Amino acid sequence: MPKFTRLAAALALCAASLGSLAAQAADEARYNQVAVRAEVSQEVAHDLMHVTLYSELQNTDPAKLADEITRTLNSAVEKARKAKGVTVSLGSRNSYPVYDEKGQKITAWRERAELRLESADFATLSQLSADLMGQLKMAGMNFSIAEKTRKNHEDDLIKQAVDAFKARAQLATNALGGKGYKLVNLSLNSAGFQPPQPIMMRAMSAKGYADAAAVPEIEAGTSRVSVSADGTIEVQMP
Repeated sequence: MPKFTRLAAALALCAASLGSLAAQAADEARYNQVAVRAEVSQEVAHDLMHVTLYSELQNTDPAKLADEITRTLNSAVEKARKAKGVTVSLGSRNSYPVYDEKGQKITAWRERAELRLESADFATLSQLSADLMGQLKMAGMNFSIAEKTRKNHEDDLIKQAVDAFKARAQLATNALGGKGYKLVNLSLNSAGFQPPQPIMMRAMSAKGYADAAAVPEIEAGTSRVSVSADGTIEVQMP
């Protein structure tokens, strides 16, 4: 048999042997493996308040309408910027035609523009919102957890989730009659659920807002922040 033929046959045999060993090793690596999951959660108080105000007007002249809306928004923005600790931004703005009863002829134009306010100081933002109600209308109010607050709570929950995972891994090992376990892999995931929060407000009448005398009484509520630990262990049998 030529030398190169014998060499090729030897290499093929080695490759087959290595493939067999690799497959065997892979099978052994999966031996007595158990998927384990642990999850911990915590209710966290909302510490960020969001308010959306808007101006909506109608005029037969679209240019005059746009100018009036802009002046109203500029005045509100100027006043809002004076409030300490309040982030001010403009939201959506759109206009659309108003038709006659037959829906054939445009009789006027209507425009709506939003002003969005955000702050961790609920009292200041509540007072500012009440003050602006003479110029604008309330579109919505909601609450959330600030990014820094969420991260701090998630960092604490990660430690708890790992401890909970270890406890479950040991429980599974004991249930199988193992003498110990090895950690094969572990992934940590966080999630936060923020359901719509009821808002308690007093003096919601149009007169109260027009006079800018009534300040909303706030119940910010909480959201549940959770961290899960998902992984695989390999139980070592006696």
